[in-house]
Amino acid sequence: MVVGPSLLSVKDLCFERDDTQIIDSVCLDLSDGEILQIEGPNGSGKTTLLRLLTSALTPTRGNIYYRGKALSECRFEYLSDLLFLGHQSAVKVTLSAEENLSWMTGRSTVCEELLSALDSVQLTGYSDVPCYRLSAGQQRRVALARLLISDAKLWILDEPFAALDSQGVALVEDCMQKHLDGGGSVVLSTHQPVAMKAVRRYSLMDQAIQGAV
Repeated sequence: MVVGPSLLSVKDLCFERDDTQIIDSVCLDLSDGEILQIEGPNGSGKTTLLRLLTSALTPTRGNIYYRGKALSECRFEYLSDLLFLGHQSAVKVTLSAEENLSWMTGRSTVCEELLSALDSVQLTGYSDVPCYRLSAGQQRRVALARLLISDAKLWILDEPFAALDSQGVALVEDCMQKHLDGGGSVVLSTHQPVAMKAVRRYSLMDQAIQGAV
């Protein structure tokens, strides 16, 4: 049986800012259908690593490969296959929930698919409400609705459970499980335990992938 390249592979990734080493010699691999949780205390570089993986930051040293190709050779393909959600909701507060989701997903108009996604994240009745009138948790749900309509193969999620109640956490975990079941992959950072099977962990403190739970 011939085994193809990993979906995402990171080799000796380093990042330095103001003469301070923030990310040092990270090596990891992610295959189709896998979820990898990045662990570490505040200030350990979790968000920086995720931003490196999205190519928002350029590493000081090391390489990122997508399906066996260096990122420099397949950047458009990679970014087209990537969904990133930061730890901030990043909604435009003057726009409504449906207008924000339309803008986030590149739709020119609000369609039934967007309204259904907002209903699924428990924003029924709030779709046309300006986001400045929504709570922090509701604004977070607007951003998370993207998970329900994304075709991206790779999800990179920075603190996806921030500002969510237990129902919201369960919703995100369900979205991730369906994504994995469909062959998608997830890299996430969170301080919260993830109630999903086969979560692999990568600790930035010892920089070693730990076994599945």
